[in-house]
Amino acid sequence: MKGNLFVVSGPSGAGKGTICKAYVEKHPEVYLSISATTRKPRAEDADGVTYFFIDEDQFRAGIAKDAFLEHAVYCDNYYGTPKEPVMKQLEAGRDVILEIESDGAMQVRSHFPEGVFIFVCPPSIEELNRRLEGRGSETPEEIQARLEKAKSEFPRAKKYNYMLMNDDVDAAVQRLEAIIAAEKCYMPRNIEFINKEFLK
Repeated sequence: MKGNLFVVSGPSGAGKGTICKAYVEKHPEVYLSISATTRKPRAEDADGVTYFFIDEDQFRAGIAKDAFLEHAVYCDNYYGTPKEPVMKQLEAGRDVILEIESDGAMQVRSHFPEGVFIFVCPPSIEELNRRLEGRGSETPEEIQARLEKAKSEFPRAKKYNYMLMNDDVDAAVQRLEAIIAAEKCYMPRNIEFINKEFLK
């Protein structure tokens, strides 16, 4: 059977990257897609691990070649998911997690309606602001831009299959485990197996 596609997104500072990284550390059988971006690396970033850091010319060339599963501009930077590695993993039967911005998630939804879309939500806008300030990697103006962008993203939450509250990272990872486990048992995803094994 083909693998399942799980799309995890939400506003900047909600903690989606932290949750996905912790999940994959516990479940190395799941492939965490690495996005490409034109934003500058932060202190904790490693090229080819957290992101593929490329310049805008390289990114635009990738768009022209249809090399991205999705791409979006977020706070003046390009983000995108390289298509080839994701499709290879799904065809090989491996589950894939895309940790991406909500603009990109909506693009993926139009191509992969069978995907599972999970919206990571902070407990409050005040907590979101605290987390953004705590990163210490952005100017007050950049933080304000991210907060304004976040406020525009919350109305999209209704287009997702699940809300994942991130009030505590360990608890959020357990919730993600529960969502993924349930979806893997969802009957419409297993009809092919039933037909093949029992309804010959």
